[in-house]
Amino acid sequence: MTAQLWCFGESGNAYKAALTMELAGYDWSPVYVDFFNGEARSPGFREINEMGEVPVFRKGELTLTQSAVIQLHIAERTGKFLGSDRNETLRWLMFDNHKLSGQAGATRFLMNFLPEEKRPQEAIAFLQGRLKATYKVLDDHLAGRDWVADSSPTIADFACCGYLFYPEPFGFDRKDWPHIDRWLDAISALPGWKHPYDLMPGNPSDRA
Repeated sequence: MTAQLWCFGESGNAYKAALTMELAGYDWSPVYVDFFNGEARSPGFREINEMGEVPVFRKGELTLTQSAVIQLHIAERTGKFLGSDRNETLRWLMFDNHKLSGQAGATRFLMNFLPEEKRPQEAIAFLQGRLKATYKVLDDHLAGRDWVADSSPTIADFACCGYLFYPEPFGFDRKDWPHIDRWLDAISALPGWKHPYDLMPGNPSDRA
């Protein structure tokens, strides 16, 4: 049975789940969510996920939400990308959720998907300051290692990279962080890797 993932290309959180499934060779197909026209807030979508968020994973009677939960499910089902130390993988998964993607996603949204006159510059500057400290933690951590949580890639890598492949500016420039830059190159060299706009339906050009 093919799993379904409710997602859209601009969502870094959905990308984490989609990328994990794609690299694990999991049988899945995307279900496009028209987020920018309010579909995630619609009653029909709320029946799928009361939180009104993507991604949503469904296979048979099983429905999962939150990217980390979906990633863990795929890793456990396939035996791939969980890593040799589950606690270390979970540590970096939580780091990403709280310190990296949780703030990068908001910053990218405010800078790119709101009308220019409505962009809160003070909030953006605050978030960018916090993200700079987070990038430094990740860059320093990667200085002496190839992967975030183990000697081979894990779902922690696919979580932490969730927003870092997107082209829209939000204050992250790969050349400023050489170890992150090298690590992102290694992820994109993995067999089966795809850019978020190639892996999931929907991107800004569709709304231009």
